[in-house]
Amino acid sequence: MLNIKKYGSSSEDESDDSETNQFSNEALLTHLKPVDPSLSVAKTMQVCAAPAVVPTNEDDTRVLIPANAKELTHNPKYEELFAPAFGPENPFQTQQMKATRNILSGYVELAHISDFQFENQRRTFTSYGYAVDPSTNVEEQEGDAIVKSAMIDPKEDTEGKSVFETIKKRPLDKKKRTKNDNPEDINGFLGPWGGFEGEQRIMKPEGDEAKELEEILAKRQKKGKVDDDKPLEERSILHIDKVTDYQGRSWIEAPRSETQLRSESPPDKCFLPKAHIFTWKGHTKGVAAARWFPSTAHLMLSAGMDCRVKIWEVYGDRRCIRTYFGHRQAVRDVNFNNSGKQFLSAAYDRYIKLWDTESGACVSRFTSRKVPYCAKFHPDADKQHLFVAGTSDKKIICWDVRSGEIVQEYDRHLGAVNTITFVDENRRFVTTSDDKSLRVWEWDIPVDMKYIADPTMHSLPAVTAAPNGKWLACQSMDNKVIVFSALNRFKMNRKKTFTGHMVAGYACTVDFSPDMSYLVSGDADGKCYIWDWKTTKLYKKWKAHDGVCITSLWHPHEPSKLLTAGWDGAIKYWD
Repeated sequence: MLNIKKYGSSSEDESDDSETNQFSNEALLTHLKPVDPSLSVAKTMQVCAAPAVVPTNEDDTRVLIPANAKELTHNPKYEELFAPAFGPENPFQTQQMKATRNILSGYVELAHISDFQFENQRRTFTSYGYAVDPSTNVEEQEGDAIVKSAMIDPKEDTEGKSVFETIKKRPLDKKKRTKNDNPEDINGFLGPWGGFEGEQRIMKPEGDEAKELEEILAKRQKKGKVDDDKPLEERSILHIDKVTDYQGRSWIEAPRSETQLRSESPPDKCFLPKAHIFTWKGHTKGVAAARWFPSTAHLMLSAGMDCRVKIWEVYGDRRCIRTYFGHRQAVRDVNFNNSGKQFLSAAYDRYIKLWDTESGACVSRFTSRKVPYCAKFHPDADKQHLFVAGTSDKKIICWDVRSGEIVQEYDRHLGAVNTITFVDENRRFVTTSDDKSLRVWEWDIPVDMKYIADPTMHSLPAVTAAPNGKWLACQSMDNKVIVFSALNRFKMNRKKTFTGHMVAGYACTVDFSPDMSYLVSGDADGKCYIWDWKTTKLYKKWKAHDGVCITSLWHPHEPSKLLTAGWDGAIKYWD
């Protein structure tokens, strides 16, 4: 239209009215220009391109609840709670998995039954073998449906009644009671306590049954008691011709030819033994323990399971010098006093006996009516009249040799006491027990000053103190040798654990070499093991005995000589 209008006008008019036409053209085309968004008019104007739709009120306005929802955030209507499940089914679910369940094994409906009726039917089923079937509807049937037991035959004389209903009297119910209801008869009045005629109120076993019961009672009374018989008469046998040598020196003195025995310092360097040089044979059963003669170690004392104690020469002819008889059962432990003139022997006959080494006489005997597992003199020179013993009744008992009386009891362990070891210049001693603990005691104070027990610890049936007094090497029942500090804290040294041998169930003793460079132990297979003390490396092992190698002792004055004793009855010397 604008072009047509321009077509009819002249050029002059065009030039005259150019400004007017330009203004009018812009005014006509303003509605085609985009609206400036900064204007307030643009903010209020909105274009709605959607058509107007009238609601039909047929839409589902329910808020669907997931089947696995455990919490509701709104108040749902009944239609929402019980709406059918929407969405596709899981194609991998079986029919059993689709079933509604409220417990793991299925769906349980709540039901109510009287406690009395339930107990009534349960007792009837147990006693008579039948009960009313609870799953049937009684109203639809003429009579009650009955469930019968396969284990008990239903009894006919019960007439289908429950245990709470009266039935015909059975033979046992027809017993006649002894009655005397006359209250005037003060002495003979029975009332409801009359009992049945011919009833025996006191029953005694007769015949063979009575004899068996008497034997059982006799064994129970005898168990745990020491026989009242006198202890076995002590004696000893000397196996050498002359008690003294040509100069009148007793056999108990160290030989003059062996000068190293009088040295107070240990050998400078020790070496591993390489060969078997001698075997002492004399015990008819296994050897339980062996001990060196104090300071010189020129004699060796052995305790045997044949109830005998023997003393042997270590140098010269290496003979058995004397045998000591005085125990009825196997000897468990032997220990010298400081001078070696006396020694203690502890045996399973519940006696601890003090012997004179040279004469072979039994000086005195001690018993607490319990089995002593270890016995040891106090190492101090002024306390040589005292010795302590660990017993099977969890006690450590201290006896005075002069009076023969118990002067102190240490009763804190929870199991039989296996070892006693003096530490800290003999001011304290360490004990181990079957209760898998280690306790430290101050001398003459019956309360333990330190208690060491760990869930990973096992029983420690053999403990040996190091020559320098700083360490305790303990044989552990989990096939290890563990080490504790013997000073101050008694802390376990985790870096020093010696393994490789098999000792579970056996109290194989441990020993150090005199220069503390090696640690030696026997094991259950009869082998002897030697470890390096610093590195805990196993240096050597060899078959020493046919049975258990229970004892291994390094000679305190010889650099490479070792003694082992086993349950095969042999004591062997290695170099």
